[in-house]
Order: sequence, then structure tokens, then C-alpha cells
Amino acid sequence: MNRKVITLIIALTTISLVTALITQLFWVRDALHLKEDQFNNSVKIALKSVVNQLMTSEKTYSPETVDVGTDLYWEHVDIFSIIHPDVVDSLLKEEFSSMQMQGDFDHAIYRENDKMFVMGKYNGHMQQLLDSPHWVSLTCLCQSESYLLSVYYPRQQQMILSTMIILPVMSGLFLLILIFSFFFTIYSLLKQKKLSEMKTDFVNNMTHEFKTPIATISVSSEMLTKDAIIKFPEKIIKYANIIFDENNRLKNQVERVLQMAIIDKGDFKIKLKDVNLHEVINECISHFTVHIRERHGNLKSDLNADQSVIRADKEHITNIINNLLDNANKYSPANPEIIIKSSNLNGKIYIEVEDKGIGISKENQGDVFKKFHRLQTGNIHDAKGFGIGLFYVKTMIEKMGGKIDLKSEIDKGSSFILSFPV
Repeated sequence: MNRKVITLIIALTTISLVTALITQLFWVRDALHLKEDQFNNSVKIALKSVVNQLMTSEKTYSPETVDVGTDLYWEHVDIFSIIHPDVVDSLLKEEFSSMQMQGDFDHAIYRENDKMFVMGKYNGHMQQLLDSPHWVSLTCLCQSESYLLSVYYPRQQQMILSTMIILPVMSGLFLLILIFSFFFTIYSLLKQKKLSEMKTDFVNNMTHEFKTPIATISVSSEMLTKDAIIKFPEKIIKYANIIFDENNRLKNQVERVLQMAIIDKGDFKIKLKDVNLHEVINECISHFTVHIRERHGNLKSDLNADQSVIRADKEHITNIINNLLDNANKYSPANPEIIIKSSNLNGKIYIEVEDKGIGISKENQGDVFKKFHRLQTGNIHDAKGFGIGLFYVKTMIEKMGGKIDLKSEIDKGSSFILSFPV
């Protein structure tokens, strides 16, 4: 899948997500308005019910039964004689409770023309009661003057939200799942694209790596069949050595590919037994010394560990050391300088393979142990390989209970440090 298609998919999905978010916000807003309308209608029904009950009541109240001042009582005698403050409070609580409106509220009866409060429980919310949309006229009870019964809910918005909290919560959860799925899909898509490119590069590189020794072996074999060569034993030995070297090179390349196949399949077993790391290192050094000398380089060892026996798989630990030495040689310029050290600390043995090569930038150090990763900067791009060696090294070291660390600077070299319990 090319970059333009991926960009188009990301753009379309982003637009869809934004549209879904806006739609959800409008939906929540409309649901909130609907709940507010339902709340207002419930309050209005409750107030009318209270007025109806007061109308049907035949009780009258004297100044002695109403706990207000005498002057206030006689000034509003028409309303006080038929409405008791405690009765209004009781009726309102009863009606609101039946409407399942359990929040605290303030109420008041006031004269409409001069806004004079006659009775009620204000709690400092007199202006809010005057501005409240929840009111009902008491003209049907007292026709001499116009009085209004007003109700104010200090926590009206919280009450409404509490009745619909499940809606925004579910909406938000749905959007979070959608956003997570979107980013996870894009991440997986980009990861698969990168992996596909790396595999393509791996196959192309592997084809080239195999073709070179095969072609060399073919040419050398053809030369050995010529009559002119048969007469010269030294040339036979020369071409035979070429075939032998290229065959070993081809065998090593096949071995690396098989190592990767085994790791991918997970069909490998670690046969742990006591292994002397110093002996393994010396064997690997003897094998690589010839290659290093051919490049006029130097391979030294500084094995100072007193305890060098670990529990490991000898075949894999040998491959690990060979891989690290091969990389140190491969990524070094002319006249490579390589040293392999060992030491003990806190019940562990540390093996360090150090070179004076071209080094690895900090940006790339986190990727060198990834499968198929090959550095593409500087002279490193010219080095041959499949990009699977260090992935194999790290995987096997961790399977054997060890750890690998990297220290490197551009143009100063690299150090791979292995640690195992002794």
C-alpha cells in the first residue's frame, strides 16, 4: 500500500471521527435541552397541583395561627387568611417528591406589583426567586391583589445532568474506543508497511548475497574443467580454495536465514549446560584472526574474569560471539582494531566486544536490535548483511537469561556488552 493511499485513509478516517464527535456533541446538547424542558414542565405541573389543592381547601387562618407580624398579616390579609406558610412548604415538598425531584429548593409568595415578599423560604435567593421561570399566579385564590408563587432550584443544572449522566458517559466512552481503534489501526498499518518494506529489502539483499558466492563457485568450477588449468596444480589449488571459501560464505548466510526462521517459528530449544565463555571466545578469535589480518587489522583479547562458566547453549553462544565479531570487522574501516574483554561483577560475567569503527548514532541505537533493521547512514549502508544478526543475538541472549547493552559514538566505534549470571 503506497503512501498516498495511507494518507487518504488517515484523512477520511480523521474527518469521520471529527464528524462523529460533532454529532455526539449536538446529540448531548439536544438531550440536555429536552431534559431541561421536562424539568420545567414537571415544576409547572407541581405548582399547579399545589394551587389546586389550596383552592379546594376550606381552611382559614387567623393572626394567631400564622407566625407573622400582625401588621404584615393585616396588610396581606387576603392571602394569609387562606394560605398558611407551612402548608405551602409541605405541599411543594410532597408534589416535587411525587415528581421524583429530590433536590433542595427555595420558594416564596410575593406581591407582583411591588415585588414584596409575603411568605416562603428564601435562603438569600430573593432575586433568583424574582427571576425564576418557575412561577404560578395565585389570582384564583386572591382576586383583590396579584400574588405569585415562585420556586428556585439552586442546583437545577446538576439535577438535570445527574438524570442524564449515562448519556454523555456512554457517548464519551464510545468516542474514546473509536479514537483508540483509529490510532491503533493507523499504527498497525504503518508498522506493517514498514515491516513489508524491510522484508522486501531483506529478500533483495539476500538474493544478492546468495548470487555472489554462487556465481563465484560456478566460475571457479568451470575453470577447473579446462585443460589449460589441469596442467597447473597451483591454479587448481587456488580455484579449489576459492570454491571452499565461497562455499563457507554461502553456508554462513544460509545459517543466518535459518536462525531467523527458527526464531520466527518459535520452534527452537535452548539446551542449557555449563559453558566456559573464555573457551568459546578463544575459538571464535582463532577463526576471525585470519579475516582481520587480511584487512591489516588487529584482534585482541583481555579476558580477566575469574569466573567464566555460565549456563548456556554452546551453539547459540558461539553464534552470538561470531556475530558480534563479524559486525565489528564489517563496520570498521581499513585496519580494524577490535578487542574483546571479560570481567566479573556482582555474580555476573561481562563480555565486551569493542571496535574503533564508524559507530552508531543515538537515533539509531534503539533500532539496531530490531528484525531486518539495517543502518542507512554513512558508510554503514555499504556493509553487507541481512539485518537479522543483532536481532538473533538479543533474542538468544535473553532466552539464556542474559542481557545486552550498546555504547556507541559516531566515528569513535561501538561496544556491545553482554552480561550473564555465572
